[in-house]
Amino acid sequence: MARAESGQIRINNPLDLVEHIAGKHGWVMDRAGEDELTLTVSGQWTDYHMSLNWRGDLETLHMACAFDAKIPENRLNEVYRLVAQINEQLWLGHFDVWLHEGLIMYRHGLMLNGALATDGQCEALFKMALEACERYFQAFQFVVWAGKESREALASSMFETEGRA
Repeated sequence: MARAESGQIRINNPLDLVEHIAGKHGWVMDRAGEDELTLTVSGQWTDYHMSLNWRGDLETLHMACAFDAKIPENRLNEVYRLVAQINEQLWLGHFDVWLHEGLIMYRHGLMLNGALATDGQCEALFKMALEACERYFQAFQFVVWAGKESREALASSMFETEGRA
């Protein structure tokens, strides 16, 4: 059920709102159930797979934004170091490594605590996840495939260029 409030769409089940937003962006989506939605979003470096779950008992919309990263055993400790260093810099959300699935993912939960989610909150959730994944994707690649140490890889990914060559 949707209702208009202050010019914004408000929906009781936040996944209904997420589905609406994903449709506006043209993202590929699959609604696996009442409380689960998956999206594929193209980034600059790779496609990101987002899984959103509504936990009514916690009144929390959980989002996991993952990218494939087959981590060789000999690089695993350095990837864990990199995750810890990145997480120290994040104000919201965190990165995890799921070895069995071969995924590195950014996770965050939007706790609503009786409130209804707004389109602005959901858009901010997407933006935050995509910015974090895009910002640190290369650092993960440097550690996994180029054999760099985590600090060096992180420093390389923090370098921002302006303009075009």
